[in-house]
Amino acid sequence: MPGLTPGRRWQAAYRPFKNTSPAEKLEAGIERALKGAIWGCRMCGNCLLQETAFICPMECPKGLRNGPCGGSTPEHCYVDATRPCIWFKIYERAEKMGRLDRLMEVLPPLDWDKTGTSAFADLRHNLKAHGGLPAVWRLITARPEERQRKWERFFYEVRQPDWWQGDALPHPAPPHEPVSRLERVLSQGGFAITAEISPPVTADPAEAVKKILMLKEYVDAVNFTDSPSATPRMSSLACALIALQIGVEPVLQVAARDRTRMGLQGEVLGAAALGIRNILCLTGDHPRTGPPPNGRMDIWDLDAIQMLWIMRQMRDEGRFLDCREIKCVPQVHLGAAGSPNSSTPLIQAIREEKKVNAGAQFLQTNLIFDYERFVDYLEALERRDVTTRAPLLAGISPIRSVKAARFMNNIPGVRVPEAYIKRMESSADPKEESVQMTLELIDKIKRLPGVRGMHFMSVTWESIVPRLIKESGLGRSVSSE
Repeated sequence: MPGLTPGRRWQAAYRPFKNTSPAEKLEAGIERALKGAIWGCRMCGNCLLQETAFICPMECPKGLRNGPCGGSTPEHCYVDATRPCIWFKIYERAEKMGRLDRLMEVLPPLDWDKTGTSAFADLRHNLKAHGGLPAVWRLITARPEERQRKWERFFYEVRQPDWWQGDALPHPAPPHEPVSRLERVLSQGGFAITAEISPPVTADPAEAVKKILMLKEYVDAVNFTDSPSATPRMSSLACALIALQIGVEPVLQVAARDRTRMGLQGEVLGAAALGIRNILCLTGDHPRTGPPPNGRMDIWDLDAIQMLWIMRQMRDEGRFLDCREIKCVPQVHLGAAGSPNSSTPLIQAIREEKKVNAGAQFLQTNLIFDYERFVDYLEALERRDVTTRAPLLAGISPIRSVKAARFMNNIPGVRVPEAYIKRMESSADPKEESVQMTLELIDKIKRLPGVRGMHFMSVTWESIVPRLIKESGLGRSVSSE
């Protein structure tokens, strides 16, 4: 295990994707030996140590560069239980160092042209651009506050290339007319109702159509999951188009796991061209959670925050990631997932705020079964002014059986309290008991300040959703709105 990191290097260090000079090879070799021994450096060539409390985020098996995933826990990484969640350790150390604010900056995806090369080269080139050794002398002799400002600016220029220019500032959408029914309901202060449908594991659309029509009169929009649990299903894009064709507004879920930066930008343009207006950005489940044979398990090209940043720039600034102009921008309403059960409420609140800063206009949470934990999470969001900037929809679902309830505790980001399971066990009809507990939970959650809607995640039990909506007092005819 390297000296100054609580984790260990996930895989071997990168090698360059291009031929380099003998001097560059020597420099990279020295850096690999030094930083590998101290920080477990993978030689990504895009070093962020100064921003991540001197713990390398590339030790995360997903390669996330903007915070933990929705399955993070204080105990261990859900992908590899033999080691800690590296991002939990980053936040833990950053808090001790008084550097939590440094984790708010939206950091760029890897520049793969630099992988395997020395990050020292970027420092050297930037120093040359500032005037070389005379610039070092000016820095040394500057007033303390000026020295700090120049130091921060120097490293910002190194880690934030011209094509990214990430920051820690809010980037709300400019004033505009709502582009979707869901956005209109939320922008007018209404209480939104959405429901999630698991796409079929077949090419026959009949099952999807049946579920969509079942929910049509009850919800403002329908989400379509994107290969959840890393298991292939009909694509979210195809299901969203089917929903549009039968008059139901879709929310297109997009998992970073399966996207490259090129593919994502093309998919956004295509979705907008088809009339899909709501997009929910997710990091996605690791391939290890799915059935074998597993796909590539190396780091991912993007995370959810980077996807939000790219889509927001496409919409609001009219440019691609490579800075080319987009003449007809995609009109989309961007959302992100909330994780009330992961890591700690503070860490998740910081991550949710970062998503909103990057471009998220609404949040849909993961499943809630623990009311007290959700209240703690909601209070953490409110302290960071997240819920006033992005309406939050609470994720709700009953559970069909005690066996399913226990199994759900194995799903990253989901926590079913033992008291919930015991109440099901003691009932003559556990399935109905879970429905009643869900109705009780809805009644409490819908009264909480900061909750602006319900998101029904019925996990292949879509037929229960209309009953839950009607019996909870949320029912209304959506088709007339």
